[in-house]
Amino acid sequence: MSAQTQSVGKKSGREFPKHLAIWLILGLELLPFYMMLQISLKDNPTFIANTWLPSLPRDWVWGNFLHAGKLILPFVANSIVVSVSGTVGCLFLALLGAYFFARYRMPFSQILWGLFLLLMLLPGIANIVTLFALLKTMNLLNTLWALIILAISGGQVFCIYVLRNFIEEIPRDLFEAAEMDGASHFAQLLNVVIPMSGPIIGTLAILQFLGSWNDFLMPLIILRDPELFTIGVGLIYLDGEYVKQWGQIMAAFFLASVPLIIIFLFTMKLFVRGLSSGAVKG
Repeated sequence: MSAQTQSVGKKSGREFPKHLAIWLILGLELLPFYMMLQISLKDNPTFIANTWLPSLPRDWVWGNFLHAGKLILPFVANSIVVSVSGTVGCLFLALLGAYFFARYRMPFSQILWGLFLLLMLLPGIANIVTLFALLKTMNLLNTLWALIILAISGGQVFCIYVLRNFIEEIPRDLFEAAEMDGASHFAQLLNVVIPMSGPIIGTLAILQFLGSWNDFLMPLIILRDPELFTIGVGLIYLDGEYVKQWGQIMAAFFLASVPLIIIFLFTMKLFVRGLSSGAVKG
């Protein structure tokens, strides 16, 4: 046996525990998804008789997905409206705020920035009573507008903090050249900041969308009418409203996860590019 073959064998032997650990972690992470998928294809008697393993193909109940789709379609539509509107509004205002903090120095600007960062230390749960009273005063309870406004305002601090660091890394010569060409501040934002910060903007958009989509507490507190429920609240009420039709419930959970899976699959490269850019720029 050659020395090269022995070296490859030793290397494979050293890497085997690492690969085994990775596969075990992946298996644990994918176990809930597997259980959700295989239970969604069963009726209640089959689920009770055989919980962990998939039933035979002739026993698969595809009607669970049709029934679940009709039930959660309004919830999905409401979640899309809230998540998309909240993400777009949050990033638009965050870009304006980050541009201001990164490009301008005025008296006490560092103190203002420090006070702004203090908002990151406040737990969101501590503001629930105040938010509820404020929304009640504004007559926004039981409306999707309340969730959109909270999604826009809730992500401002983190997005501005991240975007400010990126904008400060952009060469000032680009801004000076744009000013010499007569570009306004908004034009500089469109033609300089956004193209240069594309990866991190995409990463923040994904994070904001996922946060809004998965939000459960505020929709549960604010919304009362079932036709306004978002996907998180709708699934919980679906679990309590019906007599534990496990196949239909798991089918609804599976369909609710499909949009997030599609978004992550198509934006994974952009997400990784944004994270790697942040690591390089420090």
